[in-house]
Amino acid sequence: MQNLNHLLKTDYSNSYALIIGINNYQNVSPLGYAVNDAQEVSEVLINKLNFPKENVKILIDGEATKSNILKAYHSYTSDSINIDDRLIIFFAGHGHTLKGYRGDVGYLVPFDADTNDTSTFIRWDELTRNAELIRAKHILFIMDACFSGLAIYRDAKVGANRFLHDMYKRFSRQVITAGKADEPVADSGGPLPNHSIFTGHLIEGMLGKAANDLGIITANSLMSYVYTKVSQAPNSEQTPHYGQFDGDGDFIFFCPDEFKQPSDSQIGTDHLISIPYVNEARTLQSLEDKVKTLKELLSSPNSKITIEDFFNDEIRTFLSKTNEEQFNLSERNLDYPQLIEKINKYEEISRDLCVLTALIAYWGEVQHLSLIEKIIKLCSDPLLDNQGGLVILIELRWYPLILLQYFAGISALANKNYLTLAKILNTTLNESNRNDENETISLKLASSTSEITNIFKKMPGHERQHIPMSEYLLTHIQPYLDNLFFLGKNYEYSFDYFEVLRSLVILDTKLLKDPTWAWSPIGRFGWKFKSFSFSKNSILSKVKNEILTEKTNWPPLQVGLFGGEYDRAEKAINHLETRLKEINF
Repeated sequence: MQNLNHLLKTDYSNSYALIIGINNYQNVSPLGYAVNDAQEVSEVLINKLNFPKENVKILIDGEATKSNILKAYHSYTSDSINIDDRLIIFFAGHGHTLKGYRGDVGYLVPFDADTNDTSTFIRWDELTRNAELIRAKHILFIMDACFSGLAIYRDAKVGANRFLHDMYKRFSRQVITAGKADEPVADSGGPLPNHSIFTGHLIEGMLGKAANDLGIITANSLMSYVYTKVSQAPNSEQTPHYGQFDGDGDFIFFCPDEFKQPSDSQIGTDHLISIPYVNEARTLQSLEDKVKTLKELLSSPNSKITIEDFFNDEIRTFLSKTNEEQFNLSERNLDYPQLIEKINKYEEISRDLCVLTALIAYWGEVQHLSLIEKIIKLCSDPLLDNQGGLVILIELRWYPLILLQYFAGISALANKNYLTLAKILNTTLNESNRNDENETISLKLASSTSEITNIFKKMPGHERQHIPMSEYLLTHIQPYLDNLFFLGKNYEYSFDYFEVLRSLVILDTKLLKDPTWAWSPIGRFGWKFKSFSFSKNSILSKVKNEILTEKTNWPPLQVGLFGGEYDRAEKAINHLETRLKEINF
C-alpha cells in the first residue's frame, strides 16, 4: 500500500463495526453465549467508545449467512470509508481448521455452513486479502472462535514503546482470536455472566481494565490483557492468538481528550505508550540449548547484534512473567509457606536470564558492557514506579535482581573480568518518582535485602545461621555456575569476595552522602571474620591487604570503582572492619 503517513490525522474521522454472533446454526451444533457476546460488544462500542450507532452493523443467527457476512464486509470497500477511519470486525461463533499441504487453513463458520462442504465456510485469509481494499487506516479483527492458519507476521513485543500520535498515523491490520485449532473454547465461566471467557475479558478490557497509566486503550494493550486473562483462567484450556498481519500502527479504542492532538501552539507534544507485559506462552528452547547457543555466539567476534537480539527476547520473557498481574502485591495475611512459594516462583522465572547473564559476565568483553547495563536497567524499570501494596511483596519483587547481580557478579569475579564487575555493581537506574537521582542497582538492592532476609531466617536448615540469606544464595547458585564454568573450590572464594566488594561499594556511596548513617549488607564473610577473632586469613582481611598493598593498582580501582580513588577504598574497608568488630552475631 502507498505510504499515507504524511496524510493521516492523529485522530479518527469516523468509526465502524461489523458485529456477528451465532448461537443457533442451521447445520452445526449450537453455542450458548455468542449472541450475548455480540450484542454486548456492540453496546460497549456505541455507549462507551463513541462508535456512532448507525455505523455499527449487527448480524445475529439467521442473518449471519455467508452471503450476508461477505456482503457486509465488502461494503467497507466503498469510497464512503475515509483513510482516517477505524473499523472493527467482531465474530462470535464456530471456527474450523483444515490441513493443507502448505499448512493449516482457518475458516469462520457462518449460520448456513455445511460441514461436508468447505465452500460454505468463510476462509480467514479471504478477509485478510480483501482488507487491502478497505481504506480505513486501522482495522481490528476480533474472533471469538478457535482456528489456525493466521498469517501473522509480527506479534506485539511486550514492553515496547510507541508514540501515541505516531500510532494514529500508521497503517495497521491486527487480529486476536479466542484460541488455536483443536483448543476447547470455554463458552462460560468467565468474569461476566452469560458471556464466554474470551469475550468477558474482552469487554472488561474495553471498559477500562486494559488501559495504561494514561487511561489509553490500544489494540495491543487490549490483546495483551485478554491474552493474559484467558490463558490463565482456571476454567480455560485455550490460548488466544494475536498479532499484526499488515502495517505497524495501533488501533486506538480510547484516548482521553488531554492526550489527543493539542492545539497548534503545542504541536510537537507526544506521549510514549508501552505495550503491557504479558505472560506469553511460547515454545522456548531448553536452558541447555540456550547456553549452547550463547556460547557459540560469544565465540564469534561479529555476533554483538545477534547476542543483543537473543537477550531482548529473554528480557521480554522475564518481564512478562514477573509483572504485577502474576504477583498480587496487595495480598494480606500471608503465611510463611506462601512467601517461600513466591521465592521459589521468582527463582524459577529468573533462572534462564540469570544463567545467561552469568555467561556474558564471565566471557564478555568491552563490547558487551552496554548489554549488561541494558539487562539491569530494563529488568529494574517496572519496579521503580510501583504504585503500592504490602511492603514485603514490593521488596520481594527485587529478589530476581538480587539473584541476577549475584550470578553475574560472582561469574565476572571468577574470571577476573573487572570491567564487567564494575558495571554489575554500579549501573545507575533510570530516573523515576520513587528512586533517588543517580541511585545505583547495588544501593537499591541493599535496601530490599534487609526486608527479604527476614524470610530466610525461617527457612529450614537456615534458622540458626547468622546470615541465612547469604548462606542460602551460596548453595543455591553454586550448581549453576559450576556446571557453566567448573569453578570447583574457587566458587566459594569468588562468592565471598563478591559479597565483600559489593558491601564496600555500597558503603563507599553512603559514606560520601552521610558518614553517620553509612551501612551496607553483611554477607557470610562477616561472621567468618568474627569467628576467627578477626583472622588474617578471612576474606575481609585478604581484601584489605590487597587494597593496602596494591593501592591504585588494585584492579577494582583501575576500573573505576570507588571513583578510582585509593583513599575512598581504604576508608570503606576500615569502616566495614570497625563495624564488624562491634557486631554481636
